[in-house]
Amino acid sequence: MVSTCIHELPQGIQLECRVSGQPGQALLLFLHGFPEGNFIWDDLLSHFGQHYRCVAPNLRGYGRSSQPAEVGDYRAKLLVDDLAALIVLESPGQPAACVIAHDWGGALAWGLANRHSDLMRRLMILNAPHPGAFLRELQSNPVQQAASQYMHFLRRPDAPERLAENNWARMLGFFAKADGQLPPWLTEAKQQQYRDHWNLGVHGACLFYAASPLAPPKPGASADDLHDIRGISLPAEMLNISVPTRVLWGDSDPALQPSLLEGLQAWVPQLQVQKLPGVSHWVLHEAAEAVRSNLAEFLQETMKK
Repeated sequence: MVSTCIHELPQGIQLECRVSGQPGQALLLFLHGFPEGNFIWDDLLSHFGQHYRCVAPNLRGYGRSSQPAEVGDYRAKLLVDDLAALIVLESPGQPAACVIAHDWGGALAWGLANRHSDLMRRLMILNAPHPGAFLRELQSNPVQQAASQYMHFLRRPDAPERLAENNWARMLGFFAKADGQLPPWLTEAKQQQYRDHWNLGVHGACLFYAASPLAPPKPGASADDLHDIRGISLPAEMLNISVPTRVLWGDSDPALQPSLLEGLQAWVPQLQVQKLPGVSHWVLHEAAEAVRSNLAEFLQETMKK
């Protein structure tokens, strides 16, 4: 059975969580991305809650979790600190059996695994680029630069209001297929679930983008403009991931190019990559069974060791 609770973190942040399983069982932590919410994981929470304590927070800035108003409140360090505190609250003295994360949740999970490897045994990433690969591609790959231009819109101060226009038509457009049509999985009922979620506020969700130093150069930008991204470097100690990691990657993602998988082994020695042919960015919706079976297999590997 999946239920909702609010966790009060020591730093004064509240995280609204969907939970299943019993406290004290090995922890699975599920992290959503933009523009989604914790409810996307409910089927997996129902399935794995039979044997694990499953927790899926609405990230800071989403739903009924805390929504601070300032850009600085969404720096990556603070967002990662939220997740570290949540693991300690839900699994005192024991690392999470696995952190499973998509999109922005995946970006935070890479940081969590880097800074707090002692808080997790395994990491599963769904279409979320490693920060080293993302920086490299934003600096040098024109195709990825073009695919990431939407980030500039989401960094605008008026983005929340623009997204809400026409009953969230622009926000629903993020899910659209190449032909502009909404996918079959996005039923009328599911659309309304998303609208209800967004009506609670998306200002914080947009500030994830405003706070990030990683954004593509704009078309026609001058050398000075390009300096912001081309002048950034990330030290190796911020990129290395020591925990076993499985990446599930929909290879038809219009926002994230397959080149983002190149070179990961240098940062992630214990890496497995499973490509999902014909699957777009919305892996959990389009390949739910593949996600479930991969997670079950990945957890079984832990039990064998």
